[in-house]
Amino acid sequence: MSSLAALTLPTVGAELWRYSRIGELDLGSYAIGMAETTVTGAVGALGRDSHIALADVSSEAPDVFESLHESHASVSRVSTQRGQTVSEPILLTHTVSADGIVCLPSLEIDAAENSEVVVVERFVSSDSCRSLVVPMVKIRAAQSARVTYVAINELGRNTWLIGYQRASVDRDATVSASTVALGGDYSRVRAGVRLVGKGASAKQVALYFADGNQMHDFRTLQDHAAPRTHSDLLFKGAVRDTAKSVYTGLIKIRDNADKSEAFQTNRSLTLSSGAWAESVPNLEIETNDVKCSHASTVGPIDDEQRFYLESRGIRPEIAERLVVFGFFADVINRLPAAAQPDALRDKVGRKLLGDSGVASELGVRA
Repeated sequence: MSSLAALTLPTVGAELWRYSRIGELDLGSYAIGMAETTVTGAVGALGRDSHIALADVSSEAPDVFESLHESHASVSRVSTQRGQTVSEPILLTHTVSADGIVCLPSLEIDAAENSEVVVVERFVSSDSCRSLVVPMVKIRAAQSARVTYVAINELGRNTWLIGYQRASVDRDATVSASTVALGGDYSRVRAGVRLVGKGASAKQVALYFADGNQMHDFRTLQDHAAPRTHSDLLFKGAVRDTAKSVYTGLIKIRDNADKSEAFQTNRSLTLSSGAWAESVPNLEIETNDVKCSHASTVGPIDDEQRFYLESRGIRPEIAERLVVFGFFADVINRLPAAAQPDALRDKVGRKLLGDSGVASELGVRA
């Protein structure tokens, strides 16, 4: 029996795991393993002496999966020097090929004062691979630093992902953290940003699409712990067949974070009668002089949009797909060039179509 069987997993009774599929996970059936990681781009920024503890970037207590990283993680480190602009993006691709393993890829991004870096992580496996991937990224942005991070999930249909994104943003620094979730069986990301310096800002963006029996699960935190900080979150997703999605987000404005601004938007489309989506935005505000808003919608395609297209001779199935593709457009447009937005448009289009042959009708570019 795997030593992992002795670990106590959370349950759906815990608020952070509400609506999740954690009860289906038999952790004892897995063994610790490794993904194959390749790196391209500005590899000179890798491997420099730097260590970021979880407490450096998060005020939340670690759960059992984060604790596994302390002893089993395979760590990649990216660090910059003061005033450095890393000339090209860094792309890390984690490929999982072995069955029955838990992979724990860990990435630490330590951006020095007034530096800039772009990092993209891809997670890949085949549909035949049964595995569990538990990635963690920890981002520390010093004063006036600029960090762009993108995670792209292209895992196979038998792989689970339980991921963590943690960021600490200092005075006048900016962190942009994006997630594209297309793959996996059950895919969960817990993403938190902590704004600790005056004038710090953060952007969080996600695009997710689930079909078949897939489930995408997002839990976010925008933690304002300094004055005049700014955060903006936009998560958009679609579910069809019997797929599911969950979004739960919290904006937390602490009592010293006056004149802060925080915005949170989650929109989900249900494309089939058997599909299900849940969206739960939350606010926790401890001071009055702030500007905050949250918006949440779950529902089918707007009938008026569908009718408009069909009345102009577009076939019903193509009209629906055009509306969905347009729904995702503003999220894709916010992604950096390093995430290859055109390639993502193609992948989203093919997933929408279920038939690559009609991609040109949606204006999808390869």
